[in-house]
Parts: sequence; structure tokens; C-alpha cells
Amino acid sequence: MHRKTLPRTAVAFSLAAASVLAVSACAPIVDVTPATDAANPACAPMMVALPDKIGDAALRKTNSQATAAWGDPSQIILRCGVNVPGPTTDRCVSVNDIDWVIKEDDGVYTLTTFGREPATEILVDPVKLEAANISSATVLTELAAAAGKIKATRHCVGQEDLQNLPTTK
Repeated sequence: MHRKTLPRTAVAFSLAAASVLAVSACAPIVDVTPATDAANPACAPMMVALPDKIGDAALRKTNSQATAAWGDPSQIILRCGVNVPGPTTDRCVSVNDIDWVIKEDDGVYTLTTFGREPATEILVDPVKLEAANISSATVLTELAAAAGKIKATRHCVGQEDLQNLPTTK
């Protein structure tokens, strides 16, 4: 009788340990709405080049194609295949030769690549970034190499560029 109890106990313990490991290894998947052109094959090279970490925020699994998220809770969301921005008066910055159009809405910043098709969008909440000790400059620097996998066809034009245009006579 004693022999039968020991194997059952060992089996029960093994199953319990496996369950704990399975549950602890599963971080919640981030729910991200895919962009309209998320299935664009040009997104693939960028997606495989994304960094595993931005600052101390680790890359997490998402539930949709051509998306990524970093941090728990998510501090940075990326979507490839968003609408390509046209000419705009919105602020545009260049970080490591990647141009980003910046918009702010309700305290959340949307940074969209300019001059690259398909376009990539990053959503960041500056309050969450600050709490995680990550600067927006770090985000753009860390994502520049991956975003650069999509070829640039245009660049932002600033006020200083417009000053040197030829005049008509």
C-alpha cells in the first residue's frame, strides 16, 4: 500500500509543479488593434528586428499582426501598416535618420514614421514612460534600426529648409 501512495504523491506533485510553471511563464498577451495595412509584407523585416527591451521595458506578446508592446503594464505600443502621413504642419523630428511626425492627444503621444511605406506608429504615454525611467528619445533611438528596415522615400521638410528655396521673378 505504501508503494502505491508514493507514486501517486510524486505524480500529483509533478503535475502541480508543472501547472505552477505553466501559469508563471504566461504573461498576459497585450490586446492591440492591428493597423489597416498590417498584412503588408514590408512590415515583416521591421518586426523581426525589434529590440527585446527598450530601457527596462521588456517586449511582450500581442494578439495581432505587425504589432508590439513593451513594459508591464504596456508603456510603448507599436503598429506597422498605419496610414502614411502626407504633408503636414505637425512637428517632425529626425532620430538616427528616421523621421517621425509627432501628435499629442489627451496626453498620449503618437509618433508616426514619415516618408516610409508602410508607416509605423508608436503610442506612448509620457507619464508611464517617466515612471519607468524611459525617455521618448530612448524609445525612438531603440526603434530606429528596426524602423529603418522600411526604406525611406521622403523626408520631413522644416522651416529652415524652406528659407533656401529659389524665388520666382
